[in-house]
Amino acid sequence: KKKTVSFSTMPNDRKINSTAACISFMLEGCELKKVRSNSRMYSRFFVLDADMRSVRWEPSKKDSEKAKIEIKSVKEVRVGKKTPILRSNGLSDQFPDECAFSIIYGDNYESLDLVASSADVVSAWVMGLRYLVSYGKHTPEAPGTGHPSLRTSWISSVFDLADLEKSGRIPVSRAVQLIKALNPGMKTSTIELKFKELQKASERPGAEVACDLFVEAYCELCTRPEIFFLLVQFSSNKEYLGLKDLLMFLEVEQGMEGVTEEKCLEIVGKYEPSKEGREKGYLAIDGFTRYLLSADCSIFDPQHRKVCQDMAQPLSHYYISSAHSACLLEDNFWGRSDISGYISALGLGCRSIELVLWDGPEGEPVVYTSPSAASCVPFRAVVGLIDQHAFTASAYPLILCLVVRCSAPQQRLAAQCLRKTLGEKLYLEPPNPAASYLPSPEQLKGRILIKGKKLPPGCEDSEGEVSDEEEGWELARRLGQEDREVPDGGGPRRVRLSRELSELVSLCQAVPFQDFESSRRGQRYWEMCSFSEVEAGRFANECPAELVSYNKRFLSRVYPSPMRIDASNMNPQDFWKCGCQMVAMNYQTPGLMMDLNAGWFRQNGACGYVLRPAIMREEVSYFSANAKDSLPGVPAQLLHLKVISGQNLPKPKGSGAKGEVVEPYVCAEIHGIPADCAEHRTKTALQSGDNPVFDESLEFQINLPELAVLRFVVLDDDYIGDEFIAQYTIPFECLQPGYRHVPLQSLAGEPLPHATLFVHVAITDRRGGGKGHRRGLAGRRGRRVREYTSTKATGIKAIDDVFRTATQPLREATDLRENVQNALVSFKELCGLTPAANMKQCILTVAAWLLHSDSAPTVTLNLAEQYPPMEAQGPIPDLLRKVLTAYETMIQTSRTLIESADAVYGKLIQAQQAGMDFHKELHRIEAKEGLRGRKLQKALESFAWNITVLKGQADLLKHAKAEALDNLWQIHNAGHSCGIGRNGSASPEPSRLRTPLEPIPE
Repeated sequence: KKKTVSFSTMPNDRKINSTAACISFMLEGCELKKVRSNSRMYSRFFVLDADMRSVRWEPSKKDSEKAKIEIKSVKEVRVGKKTPILRSNGLSDQFPDECAFSIIYGDNYESLDLVASSADVVSAWVMGLRYLVSYGKHTPEAPGTGHPSLRTSWISSVFDLADLEKSGRIPVSRAVQLIKALNPGMKTSTIELKFKELQKASERPGAEVACDLFVEAYCELCTRPEIFFLLVQFSSNKEYLGLKDLLMFLEVEQGMEGVTEEKCLEIVGKYEPSKEGREKGYLAIDGFTRYLLSADCSIFDPQHRKVCQDMAQPLSHYYISSAHSACLLEDNFWGRSDISGYISALGLGCRSIELVLWDGPEGEPVVYTSPSAASCVPFRAVVGLIDQHAFTASAYPLILCLVVRCSAPQQRLAAQCLRKTLGEKLYLEPPNPAASYLPSPEQLKGRILIKGKKLPPGCEDSEGEVSDEEEGWELARRLGQEDREVPDGGGPRRVRLSRELSELVSLCQAVPFQDFESSRRGQRYWEMCSFSEVEAGRFANECPAELVSYNKRFLSRVYPSPMRIDASNMNPQDFWKCGCQMVAMNYQTPGLMMDLNAGWFRQNGACGYVLRPAIMREEVSYFSANAKDSLPGVPAQLLHLKVISGQNLPKPKGSGAKGEVVEPYVCAEIHGIPADCAEHRTKTALQSGDNPVFDESLEFQINLPELAVLRFVVLDDDYIGDEFIAQYTIPFECLQPGYRHVPLQSLAGEPLPHATLFVHVAITDRRGGGKGHRRGLAGRRGRRVREYTSTKATGIKAIDDVFRTATQPLREATDLRENVQNALVSFKELCGLTPAANMKQCILTVAAWLLHSDSAPTVTLNLAEQYPPMEAQGPIPDLLRKVLTAYETMIQTSRTLIESADAVYGKLIQAQQAGMDFHKELHRIEAKEGLRGRKLQKALESFAWNITVLKGQADLLKHAKAEALDNLWQIHNAGHSCGIGRNGSASPEPSRLRTPLEPIPE
């Protein structure tokens, strides 16, 4: 019986780190499961012939000459479940995607579908086969022979530089330091162990190592198989990426646009370590690994590292990074007040800080929130610090939330201190009564706003009484200072306020909240309310739509419950989803909630302001924060996430009793509206050392991408005490597609040096086709029925007649979009690609099949036409005919969409604008129609729903047209670059296709 080898049980010295190692592995052979068309699986032993011209398997009922596939007949090698047989229902759940691969071969494009014991075995076969297929007729040299590679020459030159004595040997200690310098993050003990192993195996023990041993140690330690596998996929010679290979990788896989060979040369110059590689424009495995690990290839979109959102909207249209008790470094009641907490919060881009003013022992006000009077900070010192650091991290306005707990004389001193220290930065201009909204962050740049109580307009005295806020009194009770009078008959408590402090308040006047109807009728735009976490939570659950509507015009601040005596944090997403702008966080308390807050505010240059989703800003829009499904007019998206591997993972902090090895797994969490909240985890990587391989695909549906946050958490399955290893939190809108490294952080949000996750990210629109419905017993079962978005009746005939004109255009818009979507998915599947693939990948795949065959039919793309047909001469095999038919369907549906979209779009916008003409008169019409109570509420909701649906569907159609034009551009581009295009180019002008879409007026 022949021995079988599984990578998962292989010792480290069998690590696949070169094409030669893959071919050696295939020459030994291993057991794979062969999948038949009837979905049955049979174990067979597969091996590469010694002459490397064919792959055989046994036992087989066929004679030995038929139980083989010649390498020259192989058209393509696919990874994953990418053929109809592997996708069939009977098999889809029996094995993971990464353990399957298929060999497409012969003139009829037959498929040999195989399942391996692990992803590593798949990688070895796929890498080796792709290498052999590329070299076609001239069989490559046997593994291990021939001239030294680009990489070997470079490593040898590094060794020569370190060989100061020129004796051909260097001390082991120097060799260890050299490898550590070339691969930061690798443990010294790992490198020393590798040298011992190699010295023992070659029977050359001692305190020195020769060049060949050094090269071998470096290659085994510093080659990441998953990156080598990627390089082989794109390399035309399987050893390094040339400029054209790199350009193809950046465009096709990384989704980069407008890449030139000059840009590729720049990347090679920056990351390729060997001089020869830099001169010739080659990126070998070490340079490629360095590039993928660099900031240039980060998962975080670099556009979001600077302010990239419209900052000219009213202040109420932004989320504002807010701190509660920022001066505390530990918990609320046993912590110590420390002035550095303010510097830290402001340095992180915090734009709203709470200051609770108390009577100080020296006659001057102080800020403190701990029961110990010794831990208070003079108010003057805090204001001086704020003056110094207010705008170091962000130029946008800072809001100081004053909670006054000191006497009137000390309030006067506080006001004088603020005026004197902050000077011109203080914003003191009275609000403009003619305006309807607050000024924008852009207009308030460099200014400090004071949020607080104001004396009533008729008060002429130097001080007066105002209603008090609840915030801050929990501490007073504990301090025994609660001496306020409770008015007879309940009602809000009263406090004395000095005129000097009152006059500092302009755009953020604190007022008590009564109810939403009173606010709608009487609240002025410069007045704002603070809600306790409990009160805001009740509104978010019971009347989310009203809270969203309230927050369109007014600022609201949510502060933590006084019961959180450990300074724990509330979940900011619970309030962001209802549009609450200022959710006050305890910055000093690390954990999930602070990760969400910190990650969220990174997306706009970490300036402390993030523009809220359009659906929450538009004057008339329907949005339910607790929606359990997709939202009207917002395109749901699918996030395809492959967690490939981890690098240099530290041990959990609290696991001192454990050995060196962690057994990690990765949790990917989506936080957003309830419909989006989800969590998936990978399997545990057992006994994997510091660099585990997970190779697992996860998928999430995102209904409101603008409010979604992705959090990676790495945990230890074999923990004692603490299981947390690392985390990273990123807004969905900041994700870059392609192969990316995730820079892991500690629980406190600090970077962990060299600790990363290697992932692949792809984002697609949700596949069209609607949900399956049953139409009763007589109906056809299981058939997919397309769902159409429709308008709702308001109960007012004149308005309903206007919206009814949009019924047909809404159906047409859905059909145009979904026909293209379904045609695209079918074409991609037949090409053996996932729905996440782009059009360029599809065309290049078809071209690759044709180029790898002597007897291939002639297939060309006629680029003289705007909608290029794919034409075939001579007889064509069944699979290729299906591909051509799917391509034709995709082109025709795209053409119909492109040519019809503008007219349908015009009808939708016309209906939306006609509806909006009723908006100002809505309350008068309702009164005339006699609508009250529930009926009135229903009519208003239906009106908002209809406006949102029409605008949203028009937006989606415009976006679909732009995508269809972009696909045509990719077809022209790919046809040119791969050689199957003919007749020059009628390529649409790319700059015209890629202009940003004009927004539809709100």
